Parts: sequence; structure tokens; C-alpha cells
Amino acid sequence: MAKAKKAMRREYTRDDVKALKAHSKARTPIAKISKQLKRSVPALRAKAHQLGIGLGHQR
Repeated sequence: MAKAKKAMRREYTRDDVKALKAHSKARTPIAKISKQLKRSVPALRAKAHQLGIGLGHQR
């Protein structure tokens, strides 16, 4: 039986937060941001919510 993949948590760096804010302003699709920052879509949505910025199509 295959072993379940363990979730790895990485802290958000200042650069990550800057990039997230820039993508929010530029209205970059969240799937593209996810690949660039190597984070899941729900993780990005949660962080954006924490920062009080909009991501994706819900603005």
C-alpha cells in the first residue's frame, strides 16, 4: 500500500507576500500564481484572505 504524502508547511517570505500582492493587482489567474509560487490554490486563497486582498475571479 502506498504511503500518504505528508503536508509540508513553508513560511511565507516577504518576497512571497510581495509577489502575491503584485499578482492580485495584475489580476493573474490563481492557477498561474499557484505554479509560480509552488503552493496550492487553497493555501494561496487563505493567505490572500489573511492579507485582505482579492485573488482569482471573486473580487
